[in-house]
Formats: sequence, C-alpha cells, structure tokens
Amino acid sequence: MLLHLTARAMPFIQPAPQLAQPYRADPVLRGFLRRALPPEVLAEIEPELAAMGDTALELHALSLEDRCQEPRHVPFDPWGKRIDRIELTRLWRAAERIAATAGLVATAYERRHGVHSRLHQFALAHLFHPSSDVYTCPLAMTDGAAATLLRSGNRDLVERALPRLTSRDPERFWTSGQWMTESSGGSDVGLGSTEARLEDGAWRLYGRKWFTSAATSQMALALARPQGNPPGGKGLALFYVETRLEDGSANGFTVNRLKDKLGTRKLPTAELELDGMLATPVGALRDGVRAMAPMLNVTRTWNAVSAASLLRRGLMLAWDYAGRRVAFGATLAEQPLHLDTLAGLEAEAQAAFQLAFHGAEWLGLTECAAGDEALHRLLTPLVKLTTARQAVAGCSELLECFGGAGYVEDTGLPALLRDAQVLSIWEGTTNVLSLETLKAMGGCGFGGFRNHVESLLAELRPGDLEGPARAVRDALARSEAWWAGAEEAGARRFALTLGRSLALALLARQAQWARDREQDSAPARAALRFASHGVDALLG
Repeated sequence: MLLHLTARAMPFIQPAPQLAQPYRADPVLRGFLRRALPPEVLAEIEPELAAMGDTALELHALSLEDRCQEPRHVPFDPWGKRIDRIELTRLWRAAERIAATAGLVATAYERRHGVHSRLHQFALAHLFHPSSDVYTCPLAMTDGAAATLLRSGNRDLVERALPRLTSRDPERFWTSGQWMTESSGGSDVGLGSTEARLEDGAWRLYGRKWFTSAATSQMALALARPQGNPPGGKGLALFYVETRLEDGSANGFTVNRLKDKLGTRKLPTAELELDGMLATPVGALRDGVRAMAPMLNVTRTWNAVSAASLLRRGLMLAWDYAGRRVAFGATLAEQPLHLDTLAGLEAEAQAAFQLAFHGAEWLGLTECAAGDEALHRLLTPLVKLTTARQAVAGCSELLECFGGAGYVEDTGLPALLRDAQVLSIWEGTTNVLSLETLKAMGGCGFGGFRNHVESLLAELRPGDLEGPARAVRDALARSEAWWAGAEEAGARRFALTLGRSLALALLARQAQWARDREQDSAPARAALRFASHGVDALLG
C-alpha cells in the first residue's frame, strides 16, 4: 500500500519544449524564399541555410548550458597594469567563428546574387540570431560600418578595414562598434560632448561614451566634435578608431564599467572614457550624423530581422509545447482557446517576417541602384519601429503560453522577452523613428508610398483577401488625410498605421502567391487574422 501511494504521489513534471531544425521546420521563411528568389539562386543557397539551421540547433543547446555566464571586465593584469580586457562567454566565442565562416557579413558584400544577396544574408541571420545570445549586435554594426566606409569614398580606410570587416577567415575577421550615445544626448546625438583635438598632426578623442555595445570590437565609428566646431549635429564629425595599438594596449580609452542591463546580458555593453584616443576622420569635419546614415539603414534592418526571428523562435517552441503539455485532461493543442491564442501570435509573427524581409529586399535593391532611395528612407524606420513593437508584445504573450515555466529563468524562455525589449530602443526609439517617418515622407511623398502599397495589392485576385485589401486602403486613406494636417503628437499612430498596413499588404501578397502556386492556404489564414487585429492606429 505504501509503495502504491508513493507511486501515485509522483511529482508534477512538465515536458520541455523541443526546438525543431529551424530552417526545415520554418514554412514562413521557406515559402517567402520560394516566392522572392529565382529558383537557381534558392537552389544554390539552400544548403547553406540548412547548415545554418543545424548550427542554430547546436547553439541553442549551448545557450541553455551557458545561460548563467556573462561577460566580465578585467581592468588590470595580476601585476597592476591597466589592460581593460573583457572576457566573453563560451557561446560568444563560438558565435564569432561561425559568423565569419558562414559569411553573415561577407555575403552582402560578395554580391554573388546581385540584388538578392541581402535576402541570402538575412535568411542566414534569421536562423542564427535567436540562438546567438545577440551576437548579431556586433554583426549589424560591422555590416553598417562596412556600408558607411564604402559610401564615404575614403580609399585608405576602405583598403584598411573592409577586407577585415567582410572576411570569412575567423583569424582575420573584425567586428566594429558604433560609438554615438553619450549621457548628455541619447537619441539626440547632436548634444554629444566628445571632443576631437588635432595634436601634433594627429586627431585624438576626449570624452565619455555612455553606451557602447560590443565593446570588444577591433574598431569603431565614433562621433566627436572637432575643436572649434559649432554645437548641434552639424558640428559633429565621424571618426574611425581602432581600439588597440600595435602592441595590444588600449588606444587611449578605459572601460569604466559594463552596463547592468535588463536583457542582452551576454552582449558586453560598456561605458568608455576616451582620453586621447587616436582617430582618423572618415570624411569632412562636419555633418557626422548624416555620414552615419548608411550605417543606420543597415543596423535598423538587422533590428527588424532580429525581431521577426525572435517571434518565430518563440512560436516554434510554443507550438511544440502545446503538443506535449497536458492540462485539464487534454494537450494544449487540443484546446480551442489556446489554439486561437497561438493563431493570433502566428499572424503577427508572419506579418513581422514579411515586413522585415521587405526591408531587407529594399536594402539590396538600393545598394544595387535598382530601388527608389527616397522610398527606402521611408521604409527603413517604418519596418524597424513596427516589427520592434510586434516583438515586444508577441514575446510577452508567448511567455504566457508556457504558464509559470515561461517566467522561470532556467528554462531559457524569459530571455526571449528581455532581449526583445531592446529592439524598440536601440537604433532609434519608436517616437524618434516616428518623427523620422514624417521627415522621410516629405521626401517620398504620400503618393509614392501609396503607389508602392497598391503595387502589392494589385497582385491579389477576387476572393476573401479583398477584405484585408479594403482594410489597407481604408487605413491609407485615413493616414493621407492625417498627413495633410500632420501634427507631431500623432506621429507615432501615423507611423504604426503605415507599418501595419504595409505588413498586411505584404502578407496578403504572399498568401495569394501561396494559394496560386502551392495550393497552400495557411498564409491566407494568417492574413485574415492579422487584418482582424486592426492596422489603423489612427482610429484610437
């Protein structure tokens, strides 16, 4: 009897979700690539994507093993010499080598597939990011630095840095930092107080950079104000710096501390004191913020793809868990309310994916002089701000799908939400990007944006997707009326309306293609559900 009672009183054990191979089990990514890429291009890159899916599985397991490890600042060596070394986690050390050999930056600059090279690159990044403990942050800034140096036309710096930034050799590969943020400025970088002084024929930087992510990078692009320049953004200049001298010592900087952040905790974000750091002007000794525009176009696209990939990873785990977890006598997958919740999340995730990869596609088009740059300047902030908001809301809901386990750190699940939260902050907050949207709309014109969306809707045929098309057109009509008398207070609702309307149009286009070419109605169900969530924030 005692043995019988003991057996009946076994502890409650929940089954852990199992991650499927992220490429083979992702119909959204694979369906998009089949539509967007020429068949011969997809056939060539698919083995790389499958291999990255395998790598992502391995890194996911390592990230759970390595969960409690964080970067560590070592200010001095054992004999008291200042060294400011930052020790990285085991996963980050592995991720650096993987990123180099897989060409997560190089792919975009090799341009083996012309305008499609960015889609190739970001498909790899989409698979890599959720398993990388945010190693995509230095990759985004490295990519942005390469684009900025190329646009600058500074031949010496391009010859010096570009072969390293785009190398596939882990021993040669460099990453780059992006040193903009100061305690006085934040998003208002024009308030930056770092000073550049010309001393004995060399430029040196003095000041404090308050938030520098990926502080272990071998180089950085930094904003500083040349001595005597006027205040504001026009008085700043863009400088190239290498963080270490030939002997390996720090190039005129000390690490005050590593930041204690809500999320991205494996990413070494430092507060740096610059005290005579050797630097080289990238271009003119003014208009440094404008000179960084190519970097921001790139890093904001990485931000959007990272947002979409976090949602996809959370959903893959949640769908698997729903088939394992038994509650109230049935698996969660057999319970209509839970399925409805997952269907809503699926719709948001698919819309975010289509929007993020539309941004990636347009980055490739404009780099190859095949796209309207004015439209791209509008699309970039819209794509970033919309997908970031979707990631924060979606990851919060996803944790709830795991019940209490979603709130327990050693499951690894809370990192989804903590890491998503930064996506609406760095590279421009939602409000900052909403104001940039107003500025970019002035250059593109509302008609240019409306025509772009209409070109997507033109691919739809009569049927149930006409409802989402009407929702898009109604939202655009309201947005155009608002734009005629635009006031700053409504900029956020205006930008989110444009972003969600574009996302719905893209999702509906994919749905029509999937029905016509593959007899697949799953994307149409997602489009109809996303439309039911509402795309018009101006109604609020």
